[in-house]
Amino acid sequence: MSDQVRKIGVRDLHRRKAAGERIVAVTAYDAQMARLVEAAGVDLILVGDSLGMTMLGYRTTIPVTMEDCLRHTAAVVRGTKRAMVVGDMPFLTCHLGPEEALRQAARFLQEAGADGVKVEGGQAMAGTVRRMVQAGIPVMGHVGLLPQAVLAEGGYRVHGRTADEADAIFADAQALAEAGAFAVVLEGVTQELGRRITADLPVPTIGIGAGPFCDGEIQVLHDLLGLFEDFVPKHTKRYAELGVAVRQAIGAYCDEVRARRFPGEEQSFT
Repeated sequence: MSDQVRKIGVRDLHRRKAAGERIVAVTAYDAQMARLVEAAGVDLILVGDSLGMTMLGYRTTIPVTMEDCLRHTAAVVRGTKRAMVVGDMPFLTCHLGPEEALRQAARFLQEAGADGVKVEGGQAMAGTVRRMVQAGIPVMGHVGLLPQAVLAEGGYRVHGRTADEADAIFADAQALAEAGAFAVVLEGVTQELGRRITADLPVPTIGIGAGPFCDGEIQVLHDLLGLFEDFVPKHTKRYAELGVAVRQAIGAYCDEVRARRFPGEEQSFT
């Protein structure tokens, strides 16, 4: 009998929606963290362009390049065996026409070993998503709050609080599902809208700041672990304070080195 671990795929996610079983997703950006979150039981790892803030020190996701995303996605793939790994299409890569978007999306599968890609945007992106899916690329959509459009939006805000905006986001999600997206991320929308879209869509919805009724949930790893300390988004919950633990541990190391207590006999060779 083979001891190879079976990867989670699109059909598994669809079966979970049909069975009412929630899908657990999280972001990760390197091999070691990918190993840890997979061992903890995560189903899907998104190598989000949020790496711009969590790993590279940018204020937004806009400066993140294709090379950044490919490098981090490849690292996560090397750290996983079971979880589905999805790479995030960075700013502008989907807006230069379906063929160029297809070429860039293919790099995630061919060069980084990803199991799929994520595309921001609704009805305007449906044709591009359809072209990718026709070529055999699994695509996860993303509607509601779009981080790559934050400059045009003038900042972050909850979407879908008016009837017209809620209807537009609902139509966006429908268009992506019809185009062949295997799942749709709902970010920063009211819980009522999250519930409405989840009930209507034949594919799973993955919420982040979209209430408790989505088929699954995704959060930024650094928010969950307390590693990103600039602010705590309302939609997240801290399950650890690793930022505090890291400062304390490194502070103790600094004290022992300066006091000549480290390295000691146990850490030395004869």
